[in-house]
Amino acid sequence: MFGYVTPFKPELKMKDYEKFKAYYCGLCLAIKKNYGNIPRLLINYDMTFIAVLLDALEDKKCNFKTGRCAVHPLKKRIFIINNSALDYASFLNVALAYYKLADDVKDDKSLKAKLFTLLIKNYVHKFPNDLKMHSDFMKDKLKNLYDLEDNKGNISIDELSHPFAELTAFIVSEYPENNSQKELLYNLGYNLGKWIYIMDAFDDLEEDIKDGKFNALCKTLNQNNLDFEAFKSLIKDRLDFILVTSARNCFDNLNKLSLRTNNDILYNILQDGLLKKMDSVFTKNYSKTDN
Repeated sequence: MFGYVTPFKPELKMKDYEKFKAYYCGLCLAIKKNYGNIPRLLINYDMTFIAVLLDALEDKKCNFKTGRCAVHPLKKRIFIINNSALDYASFLNVALAYYKLADDVKDDKSLKAKLFTLLIKNYVHKFPNDLKMHSDFMKDKLKNLYDLEDNKGNISIDELSHPFAELTAFIVSEYPENNSQKELLYNLGYNLGKWIYIMDAFDDLEEDIKDGKFNALCKTLNQNNLDFEAFKSLIKDRLDFILVTSARNCFDNLNKLSLRTNNDILYNILQDGLLKKMDSVFTKNYSKTDN
């Protein structure tokens, strides 16, 4: 359910793109520092965006260091270090990945998910005590989401996406280092979570229909059990409206925030990146590892 919130590189200045990569590599380093090496395998771009956003609200300069990593040993990388937003994002990354993997084991009996869950479970005890409310909230909201997904009754896509949208709103607005601008952050996070949930459902739609797996769009909109091409044609315009509206609401709330830094990166992601990702997912000209 992660990996969609990325910059649109052609419209981003090189210095800003390099800074985004430094946040990404810094997140990887923060996961290693706070939780260990194995959870680094689950790093994703969406949590990098949250770190960039939350760090932009603080009047602090980034600390950089240069080094090599195991994945890219031949080329030195730039890392942002000693950064509270990245420490927070590292917690979010590991917690959400663990709870998602645990559900994959329950639903799909996935051997890969079961292996990763067993490995990551050993690191959950490292969650900071002051973030217990956050981990409990995430766990509860995901349970609420999965209960709705299992419910046999009729439900709208807005209702089904609501728990994940609330989860994202909470983790964006309840950053412990920031006590201001919570309403704007909540609204931005809510619309971003809704966008991610529906985008993920559309991205998996063809495979889910083929394999007979659960898909949020099929549950809410495919009452006639149409095949993929017919269903895609039926819902494309409606999905485009929902996703564009959610992306626009993210951008409108970003416009109202008092940003201290990272303006160009954040505007690029929410103004261009989300729309370009939509286009690439709709046309399947896309990989979740693209950046």
